[in-house]
Amino acid sequence: MRSLQHYIGGRWVTPSGSAAPYPVINPATEQAVAQVLMGSAQDVDIAVRAARAAFPAYAARSLDERIADLQRLHAVFKRRYGEMVAAITTEMGAPHDLSSGTQAASGLEHIDATIEAARQLDWERKVDRTVNVVREPIGVCGLITPWNWPINQIMGKLAPALVAGCTVVLKPSEQAPLSAQLLAEFIDESGLPPGVFNLVHGSGPVVGAAMSAHPDIDMLSFTGSTRAGIAVARAAADTVKRVTQELGGKSANIVFADVDLDATIARGVRQCFNNTGQSCSAPTRMLIEASVYERALDIAAATARAVKVGDPTKPGDHLGPLASRMQFDKVQGCIAAGIAEGARLMVGGPGRPEGLGTGFYVRPTLFSEVHNQMSIARDEIFGPVLCLMRFATLDEAIEIANDTPYGLAAYVQTADPAKAQTVARRLRAGSVRLNGASPGYLEPFGGYRQSGNGREGGVYGLLEFLELKSINGYYAS
Repeated sequence: MRSLQHYIGGRWVTPSGSAAPYPVINPATEQAVAQVLMGSAQDVDIAVRAARAAFPAYAARSLDERIADLQRLHAVFKRRYGEMVAAITTEMGAPHDLSSGTQAASGLEHIDATIEAARQLDWERKVDRTVNVVREPIGVCGLITPWNWPINQIMGKLAPALVAGCTVVLKPSEQAPLSAQLLAEFIDESGLPPGVFNLVHGSGPVVGAAMSAHPDIDMLSFTGSTRAGIAVARAAADTVKRVTQELGGKSANIVFADVDLDATIARGVRQCFNNTGQSCSAPTRMLIEASVYERALDIAAATARAVKVGDPTKPGDHLGPLASRMQFDKVQGCIAAGIAEGARLMVGGPGRPEGLGTGFYVRPTLFSEVHNQMSIARDEIFGPVLCLMRFATLDEAIEIANDTPYGLAAYVQTADPAKAQTVARRLRAGSVRLNGASPGYLEPFGGYRQSGNGREGGVYGLLEFLELKSINGYYAS
């Protein structure tokens, strides 16, 4: 069985401690496919020292040189693309077509968008006759990433950190580490200077906590649960480092009666179930105007029943398994809670789909007659479970949508452009998508309230890795 090592200072190294290896489980087969050699606080310290030593020279490289570094990484990634697709399918169960068309593709897209953003950014600006404001790399950055969109979340942080001139220490999820290990191979092959990128495997309570509290990490970018994000912020507080967080969500999808109901409802169901529901911005609460509610239920049920679940290595638009036994058990508990709370189970329910006795597969599930006091309407389930709710007026729709501790994304469906803009501006969410609009890699992504702070994507994500310096007494020649 392959053992995954750390990558520190341009070399593959074994952990310094004696923690038991962590098995990497293929969620479709429930069999171990690799093992992670788990790191310790000492390993974090070694990686941070390597990043700190590499920082002055890397920060001094020109923007063109740093862009060239990303372009070389892009070339290696593109040439070995099939390996990344296979790694993501194996480690977290994303079906082949999703892994190839979206999951792995996001890594290349983030590199392209970051290069474009770097060329758009005003890196130096004269703001007064004698004052020049410059943007400089913040320093050594810790990156902690999740398992649900593994390479998307890594490259959404790593690409802007590198083009900014920062050096990094990455801790990927121990549940889905194969893509991060492969990326470290790409980086090694691309010729990035030793110490600029460092990879330390390990758990959140050990490696993540050590990174959060480390005095020589200047900035920490975290994506994960709100609970873990709170722990990261607490651990980082004593060193007053910058912390950006992309956390949980419970996004509302508001459907007004004036839309093409068949297309809109079907799209909303599929968006919720995408990636087997394991997306923080998934539209998991569908709010439907009362006059079309009953007809919408029929459309949603028919769409959900048509969704197929199966082997993620096969081509097709089916759903794969959930990423882990822990996630499977959590989703099963949420479905049981919805039934106990009195929601109407329309499609799916507890247990595995018929014919799938092995693997962490779940039944795509639809609840109607849901209200915002039910746990399934308030808690982030992170599975293919959609709650259907009704509203009578525009104000009531906005009130229900905003009645959540989260604020990551929201969705509005209406044929009235003025109404769409009015509603979008009243929703307390970091991004609002109108009438099926797709997200772009240059737009800011992040949330309000317990969905986190800071942004990723484009110029907005790049700014998180930069400091502002005012130089007074500057005179242009």
